[in-house]
Amino acid sequence: MGGALGPAMVAGVAYLDPGNVASNASAGAAYGYLLVWVVVLANVMAWLVQYLSAKLGIVTGRSLPALLGERFRSRGARYAYWIQAELVAMATDIAEVIGGAIALNLLFGLPLPLGGAITGVVSIVLLALHSRRGPGIFERVVIGMVTIIAIGFCAGLLVAPVDPGAAIGGLVPRFADAGSVLLAASILGATVMPHAIYAHSALTRDRFGRVDEGPERRRILRATRIDVTIALAIAGSVNLGILLLAAATLPGVAGTDTLEGAHAALAAALGGGIATLFAVGLLASGLASASVGAYAGAEIMSGLLRVRLPLIVRRLVTLVPALVLLAVGAPPTFALVLSQVVLSFGIPFALVPLVRLTTRRELMGDAVNGRVTTALAVVAAVLLIGLNATLLVLVATGA
Repeated sequence: MGGALGPAMVAGVAYLDPGNVASNASAGAAYGYLLVWVVVLANVMAWLVQYLSAKLGIVTGRSLPALLGERFRSRGARYAYWIQAELVAMATDIAEVIGGAIALNLLFGLPLPLGGAITGVVSIVLLALHSRRGPGIFERVVIGMVTIIAIGFCAGLLVAPVDPGAAIGGLVPRFADAGSVLLAASILGATVMPHAIYAHSALTRDRFGRVDEGPERRRILRATRIDVTIALAIAGSVNLGILLLAAATLPGVAGTDTLEGAHAALAAALGGGIATLFAVGLLASGLASASVGAYAGAEIMSGLLRVRLPLIVRRLVTLVPALVLLAVGAPPTFALVLSQVVLSFGIPFALVPLVRLTTRRELMGDAVNGRVTTALAVVAAVLLIGLNATLLVLVATGA
């Protein structure tokens, strides 16, 4: 069974990217424990979504983008779908590259544009590692980075006085105002990420190929459920830890609406060691998630357009917008949070086709979704789409 573990941890890095840090830290600093329920709900939904994506890749031997590319009857529809998916990939890169740039600035004082460029180059190296050495070594490198991320972001909880009663109270679903809805959409966009849905089906395809019906498929699917559970338990715990740390130490502190300000506040409240670990975790988060995001972007293009660009050219397609934002001096943390909102609007375009494809018996065979699974997936999709629609209304009305 151990040989089937690993792909979910790589996909799970998408749930630990700098956008998660910005969204969860901002939520904790601005609203205390109010949005704990959003983090928990998002990770529960993420488990189901990632398992369906992994299952699709194992059963069909193809990625979600490739399956969609085969089913669009017109070139125009295929290109239109690719454009929205590419915009999602760009929003992903904004979060990951800016996060890595901020971390390098905090740790070494590097200018943000230079830090962004370094993050982009490292992502290219890691992607090349996957292409030339196979998924195994790539998975091991990413899992090592996940360990650093978990330590970096959760170390502060060892010394921060989290209020257990308030944290439990945060499990009650509610909002305070339009700002809390915006942050909830941002948290969901950072947790149930479209590119992770696209990537996971490709990761299991790369690892297993197509697995036909029989005992071997059932064994791999059982192991995959364990793989997804472990990956999402780690990601969910870290995300919750970030929000709890911010809620316990950052409310009322000036400047904590930025990662730089949160780092400074942590240093003042908990000491330089905790703040340094936070910055190291942020750096590992940016580097690891940028490589996974680049992998997803390449799969989106090849699957939908049936085009494979050279590695560097493909990487520049989504890297340039992030570097431009850094070069023009856009507020980095605000750009991070907004990028997660953009990701939340891309969720239905990945989630609805995923649910639809995994309910088709002629495609999935004996691994087709059961009624309960389909019902839960539909509920998750409705909740996600409904929250985004609410956000649109709030923005349109100026609320």
